[in-house]
Amino acid sequence: MIEVDKEDPRQPEVRDLLAASDAYSTSLYPEEGRHPVDIAFLASQAVRFFVARAEGQAIGCAALVLGADGSGELKRMIVLPAARSRGAGHRLIERIEAAAIAERLHVLRLETGPRNREAIALYRRHGFAERGPFGTYEAGPHSLFMEKRL
Repeated sequence: MIEVDKEDPRQPEVRDLLAASDAYSTSLYPEEGRHPVDIAFLASQAVRFFVARAEGQAIGCAALVLGADGSGELKRMIVLPAARSRGAGHRLIERIEAAAIAERLHVLRLETGPRNREAIALYRRHGFAERGPFGTYEAGPHSLFMEKRL
């Protein structure tokens, strides 16, 4: 069974998840095509951070960044390759959406890379649709922008 709860991103297990995310992103995109946020930001008041666990082991994570304009951004979502196809990604998105609604946000946005095909398919299954850049992002060949109205 997969459990998803709000947790502190400064845990060693979470650092390992984020390092795996960074390594994967580095294998796909040049530096200018990556937009990670650091652990200090993930632990800030502007973020709700969630960890997916199976049998107590951290297998995935995702962050909800609260926007001042009533929007939220899904950041730093990863599910370890060995744990994929078990529903962790779905559970993380559902938990992020529930948190966004609880925060009274009206839209959830994300930026991902066009080579992250599994992630894009997951986001589409959850009702996200492509859109243009938002916030400080700029259009480019390494970014795909999506949003979902809540």
